[in-house]
Amino acid sequence: MSWNPALDPSIPIGDAIDAIETVIVPRARDLGGFEVRRALPSAARQMVGPFIFFDQMGPAEFLTGTGIDVRPHPHIGLGTVTYLMKGRIHHRDSLGTDSWIEPGAVNWMLAGHGITHSERQDGDIRSAPHGLFGLQTWLALPKAREDDPAAFVHAPRDSLPVLEGEGKEVRLILGTAWGERGPVDLGFETFYADAILQPRAAVPLPDDHEDRGAYVLAGEVSVGGQTFGVGNMLVFRPGDRISLRAGDAGARIMLLGGATMDGPRHIWWNFVASSRERIDAAKEAWRAGDWAHGRFRLPPGDAGEFIPAPER
Repeated sequence: MSWNPALDPSIPIGDAIDAIETVIVPRARDLGGFEVRRALPSAARQMVGPFIFFDQMGPAEFLTGTGIDVRPHPHIGLGTVTYLMKGRIHHRDSLGTDSWIEPGAVNWMLAGHGITHSERQDGDIRSAPHGLFGLQTWLALPKAREDDPAAFVHAPRDSLPVLEGEGKEVRLILGTAWGERGPVDLGFETFYADAILQPRAAVPLPDDHEDRGAYVLAGEVSVGGQTFGVGNMLVFRPGDRISLRAGDAGARIMLLGGATMDGPRHIWWNFVASSRERIDAAKEAWRAGDWAHGRFRLPPGDAGEFIPAPER
């Protein structure tokens, strides 16, 4: 996840990008009883469309008085979406946003030139045992958008388009697909969807996006005569007409993609950029710690602590 750079001591860039059909098996890490599975970036593929970071969080159960506590930390050059199936996360950012991320809703945080945020499970949620299960994704921004002003948009669950029929329910989280458009205007081409399939039901991939992938969240799916289970990310060749069919127990899959990016991206800690110089400038700005006049601010209401930049 974005707050734990130790998960990725070395992240592929440039020539590590693969352009052919790929199966990615996420790397799993146990963060003290809380498991994270990272599918992107990987040695096989840095991005799928603009998606440059894809983590499965949990499922996890927390005891009374415990939960995640991610101190304020910075981002540049990307947009983030945390999509939950279970649990709640308290989001605060340097724009003054104070919002709860809840199952099925979309919180789109555009980092652009720079933003700082925290992610916590605080307040009443800790008064009883509680769970957490979801996905955290980063989308790299096109070069022309890397220095956009930071922004935050919340779209409630009921505002997301839902397509139903023939044993499937597909909720469009971001972008455009199957003739529908998500509630958040991103300003660049992408799609991200949550598909729940009944036994043997099939869903076609949208054919109007160059780069397309699927992540198996539950059950099994078959495609091209092969079967793939939980935790596999499948990346497909551009232009092929492809449908994914659920197994006998049904399936839940995340579908994602969009236009291929205008070049590879560099990643350092929580920063994504088209050049190392942009990374270095943001690194020095965070280390300077000038919260009153510098590039980064701390979130109002959560300015008592922050995550220091790694030494590497």
